[in-house]
Amino acid sequence: MSPRIAGSCDSWDGSGFAAYRGRVRKPLLSLLATCVTLPALAVAAPASSDVPHRAVARPIAHTQWDTAAELRRGSSRGVAVAHQRLVLDAPAAHRTYAGRQYDAGRWVSPWTSPGFGLTQLVSSWSATTPGDSWIEVAVRGRAADGSRSSWDVLGRWTSGDAFTRRTTVSGQSDDLASVNVDTWVASQPAGLTSYRLRVALMRRTGATSAGPSVDAIGAMASRLPAGPVTASRPGVARGVVLHVPRYSQMVHRGHYPRWGGGGEAWCSPTSTSMVLGYYGALPAASTYAWVPSGHTDPWVDEAARSTYDAAYQGTGNWPFNTAYAAPLAGHAFVTRLRSLREAELFVAAGIPLVASISFGSGELSGAPISASNGHLVVIVGFRANGDVVVNDPAAPTRAGVRRTYDRGQFENAWLPRSGGLVYVIRDDAHPLPGGAHTNW
Repeated sequence: MSPRIAGSCDSWDGSGFAAYRGRVRKPLLSLLATCVTLPALAVAAPASSDVPHRAVARPIAHTQWDTAAELRRGSSRGVAVAHQRLVLDAPAAHRTYAGRQYDAGRWVSPWTSPGFGLTQLVSSWSATTPGDSWIEVAVRGRAADGSRSSWDVLGRWTSGDAFTRRTTVSGQSDDLASVNVDTWVASQPAGLTSYRLRVALMRRTGATSAGPSVDAIGAMASRLPAGPVTASRPGVARGVVLHVPRYSQMVHRGHYPRWGGGGEAWCSPTSTSMVLGYYGALPAASTYAWVPSGHTDPWVDEAARSTYDAAYQGTGNWPFNTAYAAPLAGHAFVTRLRSLREAELFVAAGIPLVASISFGSGELSGAPISASNGHLVVIVGFRANGDVVVNDPAAPTRAGVRRTYDRGQFENAWLPRSGGLVYVIRDDAHPLPGGAHTNW
């Protein structure tokens, strides 16, 4: 997988790869635990007629605790299940953070086995954090020999920024795994056989306002091969293009340096906003009243502020984007797909997808930028020949956002680079595609 760039969700200039700025994500582990840098993966997409089709296993498992019955399968202390949510009940402990004291409770999931030795895990959640309240999500793993890792923090999250900074905690490489911004990475090639999640709910001690609540908590575990892929055959969504609004990240260039500075740094919140706009679920105007009048698409500024990761110094944190979108649309989580054939199932069900891609010069024909170390676009449909239609926020203006990319080129910018990672954002009117699927 490609490294992610601190301070930007994509890094590029007019001639190719831009210089890394600040801290760079460590390369993630592949199926063979081979660490690869982006140039090692910068290969041209093979034409489907030149390379024989070979089925390559791509084990992915997404597990979510959402309903009251599912949440009650976990153990809790100081937390209760009420109205289909985890709520702070009788606080079981106190915690001092950033010089302030909080009442705290916690919920811990059952041990969960994906059915393979996982090498990566990304958690996602839906929560509300009124006033001075926040949540912390952590994970613990277990190896085949029964040894257990420490609890590793995946994110400290709050919907606002008036009291607590939204942040990840990279590193924590003390035993069986480490944290690479929003991704938990196993330290050994064999991976880990099971995991459990822990979510802690914090409310300022003495506060009279409502405390935090968690509507859903889950994780996507995977064990993926490296290297290029053969283009998949077109599926059920040929000729289907969803009416997703078009927003450009570049019209925000220079906006709010404290939240990334707009422009090339805001591909993720811009893509997330396009999907929210499709569902008519953009935030209320009162929430972005702080944006001066005359700003184009001010809800994108709000999304950037609400997804900014203070440690990563950027707005491209995957679960922070779905955590922002979930209360607005109704449901959102991070997962990986195995090919565009699975993406077609979502488009056929009326669900656009935000996809994480990266590519070198000449590897994605028709893109508004020549190369990117990490970029987010919205998959909105497919042409009759199977090529993928996207809303690419890197276009200079709204008029150029809609693009069509070669199917094989896109899959090779997506599957070997981010592992086929997507944000699944939907409302109640658009249920998930049916059938037996382990990754949603």
